[in-house]
Amino acid sequence: MKILYLGPYREAFCKRIQENNDEVYRTDEKISLEYVRLNKFDIVISYGYRHIISKDIINYLHNRIINLHISYLPWNRGADPNFWSFIEDTKKGVTIHLIDEGIDTGNIIIQREVSFKGELTLRQSYNILTDEIEKLFFEYWTTIKSGDYKTISQNIKEGSIHYKKDRERYNDLLVNGWDTPVSKLLEMRD
Repeated sequence: MKILYLGPYREAFCKRIQENNDEVYRTDEKISLEYVRLNKFDIVISYGYRHIISKDIINYLHNRIINLHISYLPWNRGADPNFWSFIEDTKKGVTIHLIDEGIDTGNIIIQREVSFKGELTLRQSYNILTDEIEKLFFEYWTTIKSGDYKTISQNIKEGSIHYKKDRERYNDLLVNGWDTPVSKLLEMRD
């Protein structure tokens, strides 16, 4: 298969996809329909990609664009999902879903709730979620590639969405940036 991976370079992740003789192309730049058509990608994986994929690309690759998101959707769609799961005390987890025209609103392929134990920082919780989404992805990669899965639509009225600018009012809580202990963040939030 010819796979387009959208997002920052993750060496181990890319190598693991290639283990099955799949060709992997990666970019974190904004893609165009022309680029997708010329390269004839079989599937697109978005993982930490910072651009909105256009409607024409979504329509062209109908149900062949998936996103790996480190939240338990429909909660914490958009930016900084890990941060918001603590600030708003929502379910924590990871979700693999189809990409549609909304922000993290596509039908869910698979998701897993994640519990945190002990004292940890936002960075440590992010790393745990990243490990979990990658484990879940490779657990279901063969099924995802084959397209032989059922999806569940999201109830986005029940969930939440956040944009990068939304975090600005909480920046003073991040006393050590992403190395701020979650307990300190919660204490200062209250």
